[in-house]
This record gives sequence, C-alpha cells and structure tokens, in this order.
Amino acid sequence: MTKFATFALALGLTASSALAGGYVAPVVEVEPVVVDAAKPASSNAGLVVPALLLLGVIAAVASDDDDDDSSN
Repeated sequence: MTKFATFALALGLTASSALAGGYVAPVVEVEPVVVDAAKPASSNAGLVVPALLLLGVIAAVASDDDDDDSSN
C-alpha cells in the first residue's frame, strides 16, 4: 500500500507542476514594413505628354495663317 501511495503522490506532484502555468497563447512577432524613402515618386511624370500636346496645339493655332487678303 505504501508503494501505491508513494506512486500516487509522485504522480500528483508531477501532474500539478506540468499544468501549473496553464495555456498561454503563442505570440507571433510581426516585422515592421520599411518604406524606402530614398527615391521619392515623381508627381508630375504624367503631365509631361499632355503639356507637350497643349504646346503643339497652341503653336499650330498661332502659326495658322487664315487671312483672305493675302491671296488677292
């Protein structure tokens, strides 16, 4: 009977120490996202082509010689 009591006591002590902490949810560490700010984005890159087209239209209108007096 003493062997059984000793075994039960040893089993009880190991079981209580194994479950003493309880469940702890795992912590997932997320690395922060680093934005490369060395090369800023150009904000006027899409305006170059329309500006050139506008200048072309202005030049075409300015050079349009629509005078009827010069042909007489």
